[in-house]
Amino acid sequence: MAEHDEEQLRRILETSRTVAVLGAHWETERAACYVPAYLFQQGYHVLSVNPLGRGRELFGEPVHTRLDELGEPVDLVDVFRNSDKLVEHEREIMAMRPRPKVVWFQLGIRDDALAERLRAAGIEVVQDRCTLAEHRRLGIAPHV
Repeated sequence: MAEHDEEQLRRILETSRTVAVLGAHWETERAACYVPAYLFQQGYHVLSVNPLGRGRELFGEPVHTRLDELGEPVDLVDVFRNSDKLVEHEREIMAMRPRPKVVWFQLGIRDDALAERLRAAGIEVVQDRCTLAEHRRLGIAPHV
């Protein structure tokens, strides 16, 4: 499948409201911390997922250990996991109810086979792009 064009990326970023960040982190120098912080500042509802984050809180919400334990609908899953670890989360993504509309693999993260399986399940997939960089580049207005 062809990569997303600007119009498609704009639609995703403008219509998504709730973002689950898989691999979210609390160390401020890590992209898995400052990218979701930027999204939060732009008005997105950010839910953090990291199995090592039990008992922590980010963006006013508890850090969850699994995607399928979030308990609320998610528009976009923003993935900060190495490409070789993505398949470990496939069951979690597929078990989400409702399923997310979009799974977004951050810059440098790609798994074409998994992307095809997600698409076959009706989930849109963006690979190897940064949500922060695309949001800024496209001039998306903050959600209010």
